[in-house]
Amino acid sequence: MSYDFDLLVIGAGSGGVRCARIAASHGARVAIAESRHWGGTCVNLGCVPKKLMVQASEYGDMVDDSHGFGWTSTRGTHDWGKLMTAKDREITRLNGIYVSMLEKAGITLLTGHARFVDGHTVRIEPSPLAPDEAPRTITAERIVIATGSTPVKPDIPGAELAITSDEAFHLPQRPERVVIIGSGYIGLEFAGIFAGLGSKVDLVYRRDLPLRGFDEEMRSAMAEAIDARGITQHRHACSTAIAKEGADLVVTLDNGQHLHTDCVFMATGRRPKIDALGLENTAITTADNGRIKVDMNSETAQPGVYAIGDVTDRINLTPVAIAEGHNLADRLFGKGPARQWCYATTPKAVFFSPPLATVGLTEEEAARNGVVDIYFTRFTPMRHTLTGRTRKTVMKLVVDQKSQKVVGVHILGDDAPEMLQGVAIAVTAELTKVDFDRTIGIHPTSAEELVTMRTRTRETPKAEG
Repeated sequence: MSYDFDLLVIGAGSGGVRCARIAASHGARVAIAESRHWGGTCVNLGCVPKKLMVQASEYGDMVDDSHGFGWTSTRGTHDWGKLMTAKDREITRLNGIYVSMLEKAGITLLTGHARFVDGHTVRIEPSPLAPDEAPRTITAERIVIATGSTPVKPDIPGAELAITSDEAFHLPQRPERVVIIGSGYIGLEFAGIFAGLGSKVDLVYRRDLPLRGFDEEMRSAMAEAIDARGITQHRHACSTAIAKEGADLVVTLDNGQHLHTDCVFMATGRRPKIDALGLENTAITTADNGRIKVDMNSETAQPGVYAIGDVTDRINLTPVAIAEGHNLADRLFGKGPARQWCYATTPKAVFFSPPLATVGLTEEEAARNGVVDIYFTRFTPMRHTLTGRTRKTVMKLVVDQKSQKVVGVHILGDDAPEMLQGVAIAVTAELTKVDFDRTIGIHPTSAEELVTMRTRTRETPKAEG
């Protein structure tokens, strides 16, 4: 049977674009369908605009810190509208780059919403990106679903009064008071953004510490950093209702508290964006959490249909989606071996101020495998020795005692993500503590602490069970 294309990618986010470009480089006839934004969530409503806003939120502190070094500048006021305009201009530029890259690769761009007719047939219908496009039906031998995810709100009274990260990037003005529900990546990052720009921030979450799933010791250090940022934490609390009272929004918590605010920001998770794809017309199955089930080769239960990125129940990070897309295209159309990587050593970063970066196992995870040696340090980085600021950098090495492999590295502090990227190579390469010890540091830097922690802080026994 002949098809219009060898490969159709649904979703022009980071993973989908990489998959399409690599497949085209191998000679495949490729089309890519996008219904909303070229570049997907990361470029338009995620990583890129968020990082720009994080950086904007840090300049005020930099001005204050400069006083300790002899500067006499004053902080002044922040122009939210100017930031939004500059951010939008950069996003528009990146949108154009994505379109240009795809066109130069010889890929057919389909603007519209894709919906499965069967396992090889998709109907492209009008969408916000192309409301006047006429519907069309196309066929492809192989199809990749890379439609990403979208924010979710809890089902509570007044939830419609709250915003999510999607709306936060387009607020007409900065709210003076913000209540953020949730303490994962998104909740913490926006808490830091708003606090840094001058808003009063209340952070509400259900557990005793933020960032569930991260190393416990680093979670505690992050909680201290949140306090130091001037953010009020409401632990062991859930929002039960939101109501409008005059000019205020009022958030009711299950502990009886009522928080008056100008803005309620829900950072309570994301779900795969697959509801309108017509999956019922295929054999594709989903897990209990709604994410598409795939095998180790990213193939769904429908032969010839694959899924990558946030629609699957793997690690939902942009670089992972890119790696999955690259690997899949190599396997389907390449002549050599496909690029491989390890999910277990995927580095992560939380762009708070200060940021947290981590790679490999937490102390708790490593202890399930055997006895663990912990190397831990907390110090004042040189940039703060003259500022009067008490901000500390925290570093932790998790070492398997038997093999002496460094199986986890965790850093909380200025430039932590930049430091960790190189260390991720070491952890992926399964280097040992001896390898770290025989590496010469660069002085004076914070990063040199990673190779100068000679004395073990403690031994953690193997966890029972």
